[in-house]
Parts: sequence; structure tokens; C-alpha cells
Amino acid sequence: MTLFEHKPRNAPFALLAALLFISPSGCAALSMPLQQSLGASAERGKISERILELQGDLIEGEVTGSNVVLLVKNGETIYHEVVNSGKLGDRKIQEDTLFPIWSMSKPITIVAMMTLHEKGLFAWDDPVSKYLPCFKNLMVREGREIRPAKEVLRIEHLMAHRSGYTYYSFPGPMPPAYDSPHPNQTRYQDLQEFVEVAAREPLAFEPGTSYAYGINQAILGRLVEVLSGKTFSDYLTETIFNPLGMSQTSFVLDRERAARFQPLFINSGALKGFTYLLNELTYSPKSQAHFGGEGLVSTLGDYSRFCEMLVNGGKFRGERIISEASIATMTKTTTRDFDKVLVPGFDMGFSLFVCTDSSKEGTRAPKGIFGWSGYHNTHFWIDRSTGLYAIFMSRSREFNFQIPRKLRTAIYGASN
Repeated sequence: MTLFEHKPRNAPFALLAALLFISPSGCAALSMPLQQSLGASAERGKISERILELQGDLIEGEVTGSNVVLLVKNGETIYHEVVNSGKLGDRKIQEDTLFPIWSMSKPITIVAMMTLHEKGLFAWDDPVSKYLPCFKNLMVREGREIRPAKEVLRIEHLMAHRSGYTYYSFPGPMPPAYDSPHPNQTRYQDLQEFVEVAAREPLAFEPGTSYAYGINQAILGRLVEVLSGKTFSDYLTETIFNPLGMSQTSFVLDRERAARFQPLFINSGALKGFTYLLNELTYSPKSQAHFGGEGLVSTLGDYSRFCEMLVNGGKFRGERIISEASIATMTKTTTRDFDKVLVPGFDMGFSLFVCTDSSKEGTRAPKGIFGWSGYHNTHFWIDRSTGLYAIFMSRSREFNFQIPRKLRTAIYGASN
């Protein structure tokens, strides 16, 4: 068969789908507050039914292949289910399955920066050029003209996607006149090479004056290296991964790890099916160009440890990773209503969405939940008001922000 040839679901999956579709509707409002409902077995069962139905719907609707959901409240696993598609080319999700978490790398990079800030190694309003001189004389694109920047690029701008750097050739075409700083798998050997190219790219606007999602956390990775005196990968391992026991999270896929990498399900235009060949990043053991915005690979179990730390205010099983003050800083609004279309009712913090009015997305999620998502449909959020965190993992394109919205509806109920 061709690489993207679609095959119909097999009989076992058809039976599972049939069972899922007779489950109760996932849109009904909860009959009691979440704090009570997750403690009541009957209500917990209804929530589980709605989540399971959603997982099946995503496969039946060809949004994802096999997928898994984890829901934990106050240290207790409320829901943990894998729904495998059974389709040709897909793979059953196991405990050691590795997923490319793409932009769910960003919160990890942000936490790394918080640890350095707590050590007093920089201030939020420090110019980036103080540590990375190549960012000293920046240019701004204004219409068809390119002129010198009037404002200084500061560290806080990178933290909050207010630098003026966007994503280049991700997934659109590169600017024709520039060597774009998209984190291509072969273009850069280390982060210094990357930031030197990035610094030559004209900004979309004056630093600090607007919001644009982009390569900011990849630049922060090099800043971590300069501030810590270690490679970005080593600093993450020593400061975050080892203390949290995230032994499977890294920027690298060797032969053994590649065998546990979930295949990509593509449903994009004329392309439909499963493939191992389209990774977009090589995750090469030889490269030191480790991108803090998108480069990490992880397991559900590893990322749940990161979420456990966040939901507990920066503390993990007796060991403090970051302070409560750092959590507050990360979740403070930097751009209000940063995307009213895709993420209505949410502000931007330090590369985290922060809920201000969940009724705008049609759910009853509590104010203050925060989290983020990854390009291949990995999603998470933290709900400190109820001691809850939720993680969804699959590997699929195209990206779909309806997944976390529907998952929140299944858990908290609909607002209308």
C-alpha cells in the first residue's frame, strides 16, 4: 500500500466504537460541583463514560489514532484509559510509549528559567543582549520596510511570546530573503548557531508591544546555557528531569527509543494514514541544537510527574523544584484574550494559557486553570483549585484545539 493509504477500521475497533456510541452524552452538565462529583462513585463513573466516549469519537472521526487520557486529583488517579484504534499502521499505546510533545516542551523551559531566576542570575527586564550579544542591534519589519528596532528585547518578552519573533516556515513557506530560524532537523548543530541566525531575522513588531506565538523558548534554551554554564539538555536533566524522575524525557531518539515512538496519524487534505517517516525533527544524538519550544520527547508517566509538581505549587514529593511565587509569576496575565478564536476566555502567561472565563469556551472549568498543548495533539492543564491535572496524549495531525475543550466539557460540564 502507499504510505498514506487509508484502511478501514477492523472488527474489534468497530465493536468498541459501537459500544462507545451508546454511552450517555458527554455534553450534560455535572449535577454537583467537581470537588464533590469526583469523590462520588456514581458521578465519577459518568465522567469516565464521557471521557471514554470522547476518546472513541476522536478515533471514529479520524482526528487521532490511538490515544490516552490521564486524570489525577489530589494524588489519586481518577481516570486512566487507553483507547487503541486497531487500524493498520497504528500501534497500541503502552506504558513506555514515547510521544513527541512539541510545544508542551515550552512549560518545561519556562520552569528551567524560573529556577535560574530564583538563583538571582538575571532580572525579567534584563536585555537579552546582555547575555546573548547577537541580539543587540535588532531590526523590525514594518510593511515592506525593515528598520532598526526602537525598543530593547528583554527576557520577559521571550517568556511571554511578546518578542516579535514568530514561527518561520512552520508550517508555511520561509521568508524568501532570509535564512529562517525554524528549528529544522539539519540546519543547526547547536543553539548558539541557531540564535545567531534568529537575531538576523527582522521582528514582526517592536519588542513588548504585542503578542505573537513563535521561537521564543528555543532562544531561551541558549539563554539557559549561558546563565547556567551547562548544555541546555544537561541543565534540564539535573534541575528538572532527575528530581522528578522523568527518566524517559529527552531531546534524543536512539534506536531503542525510536522503537517505542508512536506513529504519526495524518489527516490533512489528501494525506491520510499512519507513518513513521515524517518526524520533522530527527532527535539526533549527535546534535546539540535542542529546542526548548518543541524538541522534547516524553511518556505519559513522565509528563504526569511534571504536572504533579505544578499542581502542588512547585513541590514534588517533598522536594521543591520552584517556589509558589514562581508559579504565580508563570500564570500572571501577560496578554489578555491572546486568541479569542481558538482559545476564548483564556489569557497568556509565561507560555501558558490561563483561564479567565471558561463560559466563553462553553465549559465550566474553574478560573485559573493553566496549561498548554503540543503540535501533534498532546494537551494538558493544571487545576490547582481542585488539586487536579489532566493529560491527553496521541500523535496526530492536524492539530485540534477542540480536544482539550471537549475533555474539559466531559470533566467539568457544559456552560450552555
